Amino acid sequence: MELKRLEAVIESVLFTMGEAVEVERIAAVIEHDTDTTRKIIRGMMDKYDAEDRGIQIIELENSYQMCTKAEMYDSLVRIAHIPKKHVLTDVLLETLSIIAYKQPITKVEIEAIRGVKCDHAVNKLVEYELVEEVGRLDAPGKPILFGTSEEFLRSFGIGSIDELPIPNQDKVENFKQEAEEEIQLSLDLSNA
Repeated sequence: MELKRLEAVIESVLFTMGEAVEVERIAAVIEHDTDTTRKIIRGMMDKYDAEDRGIQIIELENSYQMCTKAEMYDSLVRIAHIPKKHVLTDVLLETLSIIAYKQPITKVEIEAIRGVKCDHAVNKLVEYELVEEVGRLDAPGKPILFGTSEEFLRSFGIGSIDELPIPNQDKVENFKQEAEEEIQLSLDLSNA
C-alpha cells in the first residue's frame, strides 16, 4: 500500500473509533509492524501541525487518538452546546494526585494518606472519567484498585504517567515536618 493510502486508512480508523486505538491494532489493519506504523502516524501528526488544521492526532501511552485542537474550542462552542466543565476542588485534586502518583491504590490507602474518608472524591473522579478501576487487590474483601484513565492523560495534556512532574523532595520533607508539628500540637491541646 502506498503511503497516502496507509495514512487514509489510519485516519479513517482513528476518526471512526473516536477513542484511543492501540498501535498494535492500527499496525494489524495496515499490515505493517508497530515501528513503521508509529513513523507513519508521527508523520501525519507533523503534517496536521504544519497545515494548521483543526484536528490533531495525540499519543496516549501506546495508543493514538484523533481529536480537535484545543484552540478550536471557541469556534465549537458557537455551534454546539457548551460542554459541562467539571470543577476539580482542592479535595478532588489532592485525591487525584495521590492516585496518579501511587497507582494502583485502594480507597483505604488513599484515606490513610489523606487522613479522611475519600468515597465522595473517588466517586466524583470516576464520574469525571479521570480515574477508573484497574483491578482488585488480592486481599480479604478484594478491594478495588484505582488508577488514572486515558481521559486523565488527555485532560492534563500528557502522553503517559511517566511524564508527571517529579515532586521536590525538599518540599515533601517540609510538608511532612509541618504535618508532624500539627499532629503534635493537636495532641498537646487534647491532653491539656
